[in-house]
Amino acid sequence: MPYVNVKITREGATSAQKAEIIAGVTDLLVRILDKDPATTFVLIDEVELEDWGVAGITTDQYRRQYREA
Repeated sequence: MPYVNVKITREGATSAQKAEIIAGVTDLLVRILDKDPATTFVLIDEVELEDWGVAGITTDQYRRQYREA
């Protein structure tokens, strides 16, 4: 019974996009690990940009820094 937690930044992913992520992750586990899709769970968490960090700074700061480079 696989459980996959996908975390994305909250930037307006649509219901259709989330459904595609869920279907794609489920399909991947079915194809690669022969898992039963009926017992495969996928959870999507949306995280605010200021709550997500990389390289010691918030995602928003990181993006600004690397857009300037």
